[in-house]
Formats: sequence, C-alpha cells, structure tokens
Amino acid sequence: MAADANPPPTPPARGSEDRAVTLAAVIGAHGITGEVRLKVFAEDIGRHKQFNGGALTLKSLREGPNGAIARFVEIADRNAAEALRGTELTVPRSALPPLEEGEYYHVDLLDLPVEDEAGTPIGRVVAIDNYGAGDVLEIEKPDGKRFMVPMIPAAVPEWTVERLIVSDAYAE
Repeated sequence: MAADANPPPTPPARGSEDRAVTLAAVIGAHGITGEVRLKVFAEDIGRHKQFNGGALTLKSLREGPNGAIARFVEIADRNAAEALRGTELTVPRSALPPLEEGEYYHVDLLDLPVEDEAGTPIGRVVAIDNYGAGDVLEIEKPDGKRFMVPMIPAAVPEWTVERLIVSDAYAE
C-alpha cells in the first residue's frame, strides 16, 4: 500500500476480486520440525489463515532474525519445508482490507493500460518498485522499451479500473 499527500482518486478494485495477491514468499526451511522462513511483502500476514487457495493453513507466525518464521499445518518436517522454497503465499484480492482515499494495492495497477493526457496509448504497467521514497511505476511501451514514472499526482494525475493517465511531462 502507498499513500500520497495529494493523491489521485482511489479506483474501485479491478476486475475479479479473486485475483491472487502475493503477501510473502518462502525463502527456506527453519529447523527440523517443518517451519519455514518467509520474506514478507505485507504489513500483517498473520491476519490471514489460509494461503494459496486453502493449500496452506497458517498455524503460527513469529519474527525471525531475517524475516518471519511460519509453521503450516500441512508441513510436518524439514524436507517438506525445503520443498516449499520459492513458493509464494497468496490470498484473493477480496481478502485484503478496504483502502483509504488515495491508497492502492499494487495488484490493482499492474497490467493497466497507460495513456498520456490526450488519451494516446503509451503502454502498460508491468512493475511497481519502491526504493524508499515512494512507488515507481515501470511502464512498457508496445516496442518493448520501458520507462519509469513516480506514483505521484504530478506524474499520474488520474487512474481508473480501465486505465492510468501519465502527465505529458513524464510520458516518454
């Protein structure tokens, strides 16, 4: 999630409310009893008990030295935990809490068509990065070239469920 002092309006959630949203990824096993180490991408994954369409049920979660340590009901030993390495933990978009004005989930912006202020197609949002100063959208043009735009009102004055508008000063 991200917020801005002068945010554009918040669009309603895009398309299917069941679009999978990745909240964490398994980066390895922890110990011999089936716990896994997680790289967490969300503020609070502990509020979710089911991941990956119910395939994984969270039994416990705690902070570890390099991220979170989780135990899943379905994972009984280190071998099963190691087999999960690289697995993304997802929930449906509809399981996420509602947003405040000007906030968005990355999943709502990914793959949006991008236009300039005159309505001319520019490309699609293919990635969203954050280097510490706020979100930056990566936009891919039809020719495969990419450029980046900060997710600020001066650069992105408007977005809806159908499209994202990039200010002419930022459009390449």
